Amino acid sequence: MASKSQQLHIILIPFLAQSHIIPILDFAKLLSQRDLIITIVSTPVNSSSIQSIIDHATISSHAKINLVTVPFPSIQVGLPEGCENMDTLSSPDMATQLFAGCEMLQEPILELLSDFQLRPSAIISSNALPWTGKVACSLGIPRYAFQTICCFSMLISHNVGRMNVSQTVMSDSESFEVQNMPDKIVITKSQMPRRDSKKGGVDIRKVIQQMAEAERLTRGMVVNSFADMEPKYVEAFKNMGKKIWCIGPVSLCNQDMSDKLERGGKKGSIDGNVCLKWLDSMAPKTVIYACFGSIGRIPSAQIIETGLGLEASNRPFIWIIRKKDVSNQVEKWLEDEKFEERVKGRGLIIRGWAPQVVILSHPSVGGFITHCGWNSTVEAICAGVPMITWPMFAEQFYNEKLVVNVLKIGVGVGVETAVKMELEDEDKVFVSSMQVKEAIEQLMDDEERIKRAAELRQLATKATNDGGSSFLNITALIQDIMQQTKL
Repeated sequence: MASKSQQLHIILIPFLAQSHIIPILDFAKLLSQRDLIITIVSTPVNSSSIQSIIDHATISSHAKINLVTVPFPSIQVGLPEGCENMDTLSSPDMATQLFAGCEMLQEPILELLSDFQLRPSAIISSNALPWTGKVACSLGIPRYAFQTICCFSMLISHNVGRMNVSQTVMSDSESFEVQNMPDKIVITKSQMPRRDSKKGGVDIRKVIQQMAEAERLTRGMVVNSFADMEPKYVEAFKNMGKKIWCIGPVSLCNQDMSDKLERGGKKGSIDGNVCLKWLDSMAPKTVIYACFGSIGRIPSAQIIETGLGLEASNRPFIWIIRKKDVSNQVEKWLEDEKFEERVKGRGLIIRGWAPQVVILSHPSVGGFITHCGWNSTVEAICAGVPMITWPMFAEQFYNEKLVVNVLKIGVGVGVETAVKMELEDEDKVFVSSMQVKEAIEQLMDDEERIKRAAELRQLATKATNDGGSSFLNITALIQDIMQQTKL
């Protein structure tokens, strides 16, 4: 074993959103298994939610994971005190202040890392924190960008960015083929992440420009994906001269039930054992799990329509209604229509946070209605669960194309356009109950799709096991960091 002075000390800095914090925390566990010293840098509120996970990893596997905090300037940027996470913003317009607050962490983090007794060897940070490249440069160490999306979606973004779509495609609903893709991929302008305006108050063009400028200060990309799932897309980046290490799916580091239950750092809205007992009572591969991530709002009318579709499917289901979506209108409907009584015995409704990895990996779950966020998508792949895709915004329509068109393990629910992050109309319906019912029937009755999902699960497990492609890529990444420390 290396002496303390020779040991690599890796700094991990996640963007302040659960979709970044969760996979980077999993990655910290994987790195700590290689006898590395890991320090995660976050803010007080976010740190308090993950401290117990780090403590458990330290005790159960002797992981060397430290957690340090820097104050977040909530008041200075116009946010309520303690508002330090994208998922807790009361309005999408507040995203501007969150990004501004993150940028203000540059100097305090540089000062913090400069004072460490054990010198940092590298910074691995969310791609959404481009300024960390300047911090790494000031310290004379390499910075690696942690990508929370897959190579397929990154390549679409790259290639669409090189196409003059705003001039060549006239309407938002007009479809066009993305150039230079290994597979034929057709999208519309309305399915692209918005670059021509501010989304949730954030100037997307400015953020993308900052990320592009940060590339010259970035050694390479660390991606939560695995090569056997999207080999042509990994190769496409390598052919562009990009350094890339696919090290996922990182969620597979959580093998113990206790790790799966507490993943994400949030207390579940239902006791995990109650959820497991309910799942145990169902036949294998029969349960539909419906969950739509943690960001954005869904109109109340759409929530109600979704419930009616699940009921009409006549299949057992677990339905997550996020706390921000439990409006007075939704609660009144649930009560007046006695919905929970109508589906009693085959429908479990959870208001708030649920142990998603536990649910997806249970043998009774046979389908997942998902917003196509990458964490949720790859967790379903790890569990061998086919998906009903219901993308809403950001790169989620790209992820849908991977699931439905390339991997062929999903069925689209039929949504054609992005949902605005700011909720304008509580009575708006994007997907009818009949569309939900028909998608469930189509998904659950296709044996070939189910078989392909099971095969991908095996490939994901193989990739992360000792000697697999992702396991070896972590080794190669560590070797690259070691090489940089000797220069």
